[in-house]
Amino acid sequence: QVQLVESGGGLVQPGGSLTLSCAASGTIFSINAMGWYRQAPGKPRELVARSFGGRSTNYADSVKGRFTISRDNAKNTVYLQMNSLRPEDTAVYYCYSEIRADYDTAKETYWGQGTQVTVSS
Repeated sequence: QVQLVESGGGLVQPGGSLTLSCAASGTIFSINAMGWYRQAPGKPRELVARSFGGRSTNYADSVKGRFTISRDNAKNTVYLQMNSLRPEDTAVYYCYSEIRADYDTAKETYWGQGTQVTVSS
């Protein structure tokens, strides 16, 4: 059993910063990708950023230059540093991870419970 626990959401003024974190725990043999999606009211869930093996990363065009994803592989944790936040960044942010429970099992995708980020004055 694997769990992803997120923290760090909240209310922030435009131009402000927040850092989200997501820790994976449970039966973990290896982790491939870890990343973040978000979903605003009435909109589909969209990829924000993801990290592959702690090296290569990619970002949504809307957050490039403002958000930074990083990983602590020793702690099975992924972070999302969000700077220069805008009202349009308001959404529920979901952590995800592709995890292999054992050496001979297929990787599965797990999701966190979601954390609300609200950017408003």
